[in-house]
Amino acid sequence: MNLSRLAELLPELLYPQVRDLAWTLLSPPLLNNASAPQRHPLAASRWAEHPDELADWLRLLDTQPAMLQAWLEQHNIHRLGLYYERLWQFALCQAPDVELLRANLPIRQDNQTLGELDLIIRDAEGVHHLELAVKFYLGLEHGDRSRHDHWLGPGSQDRLDIKLQRICEHQLQICSTACAQSVLSELTCEAIDSAFWLGGYLFQPWNADPKSPAGANPEHLKGYWLRQRDWPAFLSHHPDTRWQPQPRHVWLAPARLESAAIWQASDFDNWISEATTRSQARLLARMEADEKAIWTEQERLFLVPDGWPD
Repeated sequence: MNLSRLAELLPELLYPQVRDLAWTLLSPPLLNNASAPQRHPLAASRWAEHPDELADWLRLLDTQPAMLQAWLEQHNIHRLGLYYERLWQFALCQAPDVELLRANLPIRQDNQTLGELDLIIRDAEGVHHLELAVKFYLGLEHGDRSRHDHWLGPGSQDRLDIKLQRICEHQLQICSTACAQSVLSELTCEAIDSAFWLGGYLFQPWNADPKSPAGANPEHLKGYWLRQRDWPAFLSHHPDTRWQPQPRHVWLAPARLESAAIWQASDFDNWISEATTRSQARLLARMEADEKAIWTEQERLFLVPDGWPD
């Protein structure tokens, strides 16, 4: 499954949620190798074989985004991971030869919920149970960054090794339990294969030799991170650049903003001067303007508190 040649499509798209949808479908996974199989949800779709058809669908949706907007408004979505899942569900409902049998299927035993199955789909290769996740991990500056436990979420509560363990040893195993088999038998009598798909970004520590976690996809999306106290030194290496904070709900597709939405340099300087009072990591995007005065993201970094990750 290789849709990477459609990467040039993203700058063409204007509607933010269509851009997020395109990023969701086209961005590479974080890992190439893991202890459980990975599978792109559209792996057996006609869109995978004929990516120009997928591009045409996304371009049309960008001119008529009401259907996507209505789909997303059916649920009150506050978490980025749920938004990511809903984008996948929308695409799978629209794919010409994929059937979304169920999404977020709860599995219960003795009045206790064992978990939810993110996706049950049918395509030309059979029936599949897929678990989805989108993650943003920062590699520790000390120690061995090839180890999965050296990659933490921006809030330092999440870790790559813990996430993989939960996916591979819990979420993917639920499908084989007797209670899950009983529920799934009402959907299909076919054998069901389980796999996962993990998208997102890996952020290397600024001013350190890059090293990726074991099994990382060489084409994974990447950025940098630095502590608030290091911002002046970092900026001295990047003079005359424009940076803009990115709220969590727009962390998927690269930012694309009109001039009116771009902060003035003084606004950003004031924001940076107040950074020492913040206890949360913040995502920044370096923006550049094109000949039409449209500003697009060129790179991204996390600015974290001086005490991170404690």
